[in-house]
Amino acid sequence: MMPLAERLRPKTLEDYVGQEHLVGQGAILRQMIERGVLTSFILWGPPGVGKTTLARVIAHTLELPFYTLSAVTSGVKEVREVIDKARRQDGLFSKGRPILFIDEIHRFSKSQQDSLLGAVENGTITLIGATTENPSFEVITPLLSRCQVYVLKSLGKDDLLKLLNRAINEDEQLRKLDFEIKQTDSLLRYSGGDARKLLNILELVVESADGNKIVIDNDVVTRRLQQNPVAYDKDGEMHYDIISAFIKSIRGSDPDAAVYWLARMVEAGEDPKFIARRLCISAAEDIGLANPNAILIANACFDVISKIGWPEGRIPLAEATIYLATSQKSNSAYLAIDSALQEVRQSGNQPVPLHLRNAPTELMKELGYSEGYKYAHDYPNHFVKQQFLPDQLKEKRFWFAQGNPAEQRTAEWMKYLWGEKGEKNE
Repeated sequence: MMPLAERLRPKTLEDYVGQEHLVGQGAILRQMIERGVLTSFILWGPPGVGKTTLARVIAHTLELPFYTLSAVTSGVKEVREVIDKARRQDGLFSKGRPILFIDEIHRFSKSQQDSLLGAVENGTITLIGATTENPSFEVITPLLSRCQVYVLKSLGKDDLLKLLNRAINEDEQLRKLDFEIKQTDSLLRYSGGDARKLLNILELVVESADGNKIVIDNDVVTRRLQQNPVAYDKDGEMHYDIISAFIKSIRGSDPDAAVYWLARMVEAGEDPKFIARRLCISAAEDIGLANPNAILIANACFDVISKIGWPEGRIPLAEATIYLATSQKSNSAYLAIDSALQEVRQSGNQPVPLHLRNAPTELMKELGYSEGYKYAHDYPNHFVKQQFLPDQLKEKRFWFAQGNPAEQRTAEWMKYLWGEKGEKNE
């Protein structure tokens, strides 16, 4: 029997759930559809948020031919075959050109992506790509410049509940079964904003009734998933769960767990650059100033991985993973930039103090630009006290040292230079 998620796949925008910023009234993609003017674009977002569905809805609404390729199983030959078919259909459709939908476009090699350029450029096809990875890393620049990128978000609680109600009320197979939903917290939590997971979990729990009426509550959902933890992950999308466990193991200074989750990804054939990028992020976010060498190790790992790939890539990945997991941790830089960003959003564009401004013209000098600025290298220890923040923020602090030896040494130096102001960094 066709899975519930497939049975409920919407065919119109009215049935489509979520992504109001793209398909709501007046939003960019809805305007494209209503005007019948479709340009090539890439949909970037996590699994189960409606990327494939949205592409199909657009093709169905505009009554355009819809060709789909998976970057996992298709190559240049298949791309060229689709382009040839689309070329033979040129001029047959008043509302646009045939749509080529490429799922997981980030897995296409450079040569495969190159094979799309001409057809996208001359309008033989309208390309819609879908990716869970940042396109700026994985899609070649010439193709990226020919496509808009639209970001899809994880579905919120209201979206998931709307989808749940639709499944209960509209799906003929579910309506034949005897069940009642009393609590939805576990259903929503385990779905993680993923529509497909939500429907897979619902289907799994309902089908466990064995002919008897089942009352679905939080305990029932949790117990059923613990008995069969991968059943609701029918498309192999534990990708994000495992990378989450991997990073949290590094953050928690458990090298054994971190290497285990790394092995899970290696064995599954995960993209090694995806893992290496997460190591770079972890090195900056979780280790930071406690061990500045961590980001150098992570970046070197990314560079090596880009050159050697699998299977040897597992070795530098393991080396970097263990190094990061066993390093002292600090998120002071992460907290500092977030605090500064919050201040910028609250207080707006505060003026730069005059003494910090350059004065390349006589008028600027007359207005006081650069007047009173002290050149740090002219003073002992290459330091002299002066104000660097805007006047309204001159007492604000964003960075605070944490308890690791490296940052404590830095805090002592700041205290030596700034006195009372430096003490506030501790």
